[in-house]
Amino acid sequence: MGGVRQSTPMELLLVTLASALAGFMDAIVGGGGLILVPALFATYVAATPATLLGTNKSASVWGTSFATWQFSRRIALPWRKLWVAVAVTWVGSWLGAYALTLLSPDFLRKMLPMIMLLVLGYTLARKDLGHTHAPRWEGRQETVALCLIGFVIGCYDGFFGPGTGSFFVFLMVRLLGYDFLNASACSKLLNATSNASALALFSWQGHVWWHLTLALAVANVAGSLLGTRLALRHGTGFVRTMFILVVATLTLKTGYDAFIR
Repeated sequence: MGGVRQSTPMELLLVTLASALAGFMDAIVGGGGLILVPALFATYVAATPATLLGTNKSASVWGTSFATWQFSRRIALPWRKLWVAVAVTWVGSWLGAYALTLLSPDFLRKMLPMIMLLVLGYTLARKDLGHTHAPRWEGRQETVALCLIGFVIGCYDGFFGPGTGSFFVFLMVRLLGYDFLNASACSKLLNATSNASALALFSWQGHVWWHLTLALAVANVAGSLLGTRLALRHGTGFVRTMFILVVATLTLKTGYDAFIR
């Protein structure tokens, strides 16, 4: 499997700080994998991808879970519909994580920056996008739409991952008519689910470095608590601005990784 390697104090400090920043970003609008995953890959260059992605999940699942709890105290979430989507998201993420143990995600590397660029361009062109919370569907239709989003993005998160939270938010805003704050709140529960499902699979396969988990998880939760507080304090406009910044950064980073490096 991944093999366990003890970290030096400097390595542990680097990945712990990266985990805190990742938790902060994930809590607001997603994109934390843009920080922690590259930090893990740069620090532990000899480790297998599945091991580092599994270790990333062991931290991020705590941050997204705490963010879900904080958002739920201030925002009325559609729990009955979301619980069905949670089950579907779990299945999707499990399948994606299992596929990662068999296949290489390299074919997604060149597609991702182009997809992110389309998301960014659409969001900038539609200046009113996500400002008003006006769900397009009710009842069963909304549940089915949430399940479709959960399954597709859950598969993606288990298999590859960068930008998962941002994809959840964008699809809820664009397809369901949510505003950015409500979309961010709902996305946290589904993102926590996809993290937990992938973590379960990676753990079963032996692809988690548990000796790093405590430090990374504590840092991720600290960042998550701060990010959630800022999102709730400043509302939809702040979350939309952060979404644009995160997606723009993710587009540049994934484009550099795919076509230049």
